[in-house]
Amino acid sequence: MKEEEVNRCQIQEWYPKFKSVSIKTITHELPESFVEYLLDDSGPFILPVSVSNEDALPNRIHNPIDEEDYQVSEGSGDEAEEPPPPPSFPELELKIKESIETLGGAVFPKLNWSSPKDSAWISTSGTLRCASFAEIALLLRSSDSLVHDLCHAYDSCSDKTLSRPPSFFLALRKWYSSLLPEMEFRCFVWGHRLVGISQREVTTFYPVLLEEKDNLQLLIERFFIDNVRLNFESENYTFDVYVTKDERVKIMDFNPWGAFTLPLLFTWEHLEQNLREVDAVEFRIVESQCGIRPGLKTAVPQDYLDTSPGSGWDQFLKKVDAEFQQQRITP
Repeated sequence: MKEEEVNRCQIQEWYPKFKSVSIKTITHELPESFVEYLLDDSGPFILPVSVSNEDALPNRIHNPIDEEDYQVSEGSGDEAEEPPPPPSFPELELKIKESIETLGGAVFPKLNWSSPKDSAWISTSGTLRCASFAEIALLLRSSDSLVHDLCHAYDSCSDKTLSRPPSFFLALRKWYSSLLPEMEFRCFVWGHRLVGISQREVTTFYPVLLEEKDNLQLLIERFFIDNVRLNFESENYTFDVYVTKDERVKIMDFNPWGAFTLPLLFTWEHLEQNLREVDAVEFRIVESQCGIRPGLKTAVPQDYLDTSPGSGWDQFLKKVDAEFQQQRITP
């Protein structure tokens, strides 16, 4: 895999060419100060100060034991260290607010390559749906998977010269609450030829796919020939599609062949050694409950699960209990 192949899979690169067969998207180049904010893990989790009163999320997300770091001792006077002012990105926020309104009031975000799927658990809806700059910042800042885009996008390149892309972009994609996870598929292209298709959500068995498999394969193969094969320059790559109820196919994403891209119901070894030598396209779906691939649909940090003695939650619960008992005693 080469750097140019990775670069072609950035959404700001491929979307203009495939706009008519994708979902509505608006991209914004991110200021370096915001990129630094996403990478900063030196202190407590602080959300940007909003210029809009509509963003009603708390400014600071933190572990209760961090509270003492910001308490001023009596008599310390001017010598006490005050916390730094919270970050603020008013120009970016206003642009994002305008884009959200243009896209119907709700979006889901992604950077050059990746979306913050691993941080969906922290949102109020448990999804990537965002209606404000604060919600977007919360998802991006909470995501570990976005570190790939920010720091490791070119790690698997044989001709690696870059440590990171020259610019980072935030893509805001129109939110559709009616999208069905069973209708999204990953397509594998080797030598400009479609060789494999896999169900995208592999942790669930969907009986409808057994009934619609042949028709879905025909729709996706035809879409590839008509819209993708001659328009995407890489020889080897993957692309994700969504098939609508009225049998239209929409491109959701492009990814490089191999490396950090998941092969889902295939293995890269099988794809490279077997499928490239045959003419037929192999379409794999989960065909029974026994065929599902175990895995978490959302990722929750261990700190939020750990209630053992001495953990953050343990200390927090003890503090709450002590305050409750004090309130009962105080007349």
